[in-house]
Amino acid sequence: MKTDSRLASRFAALKAENRPGLVSYVTAGDPDMATSQRILNGLPDAGVDIIELGMPFSDPMADGPAIQKAALRALEGGQTQAKTLEMVRRFREEYATTPIVLMGYYNPIFCYGVERFLEDAAQAGVDGLIVVDLPPEHDDEICQPAARHGIDFIRLATPTTDAKRLPTVLANASGFIYYVSVAGVTGAGAATPESIERAVGDLKRHTQLPIGVGFGIRTPEQAASIGRFSDAVVVGSALVDCIEQANTGEEAVAKVHGLVRELSRSVRNCREEVSEPQVS
Repeated sequence: MKTDSRLASRFAALKAENRPGLVSYVTAGDPDMATSQRILNGLPDAGVDIIELGMPFSDPMADGPAIQKAALRALEGGQTQAKTLEMVRRFREEYATTPIVLMGYYNPIFCYGVERFLEDAAQAGVDGLIVVDLPPEHDDEICQPAARHGIDFIRLATPTTDAKRLPTVLANASGFIYYVSVAGVTGAGAATPESIERAVGDLKRHTQLPIGVGFGIRTPEQAASIGRFSDAVVVGSALVDCIEQANTGEEAVAKVHGLVRELSRSVRNCREEVSEPQVS
């Protein structure tokens, strides 16, 4: 990980504070670009440490129903890769230090043009990429070019990533490792905290990169239990659900930021609850 990147700086600050980071996922352009921009711009003040911004795609095969529907809402509203990058540019006018990672699929990037996309993403202020359907065997497609543009490439590790496969997955990873806590689509039920803690411990023996844990984390209580041993907690589907359940854009903004505040309080305090001395 580049020592001068926003992601490196944020994880260093989190380590100094002895707390995990809160990573939030929302889909760009959901439910419309104006409302989505308001949601995005309000996340840092609500307590988010790192933002994952979804790039809508018409065939999001690794995503569950909530994020699939969010992508379709965004696309029906006219969201494009160019508009997603414009959202990042507008965000950067207000927030210089909060890292933004774009998450999605390779097809929209390929159609945009990889080199053009990386140039525009770097200029807009994107810090990292998660491309869920591009395996390490194709690192020359975008992972290595991204590094040349100063953009971290975050890899996914899963419960099915065995010891033989792991070095290949980690080889060119940077920024952090996203541990997918269940084998399935986004929004699926979570594994037990004990099994996730063992998996994170195994990962830490193979990499110096921070480990963020996601998939299936929906409540402040779940976020706290995972944050006790991970470097970051990723929440996505629960926030996307807030948007789907809202009747107006105003309500969507309020619901998302309200849940983020609850999650942030829980994550920020989770290690204090464990480390408080016992009173005899």
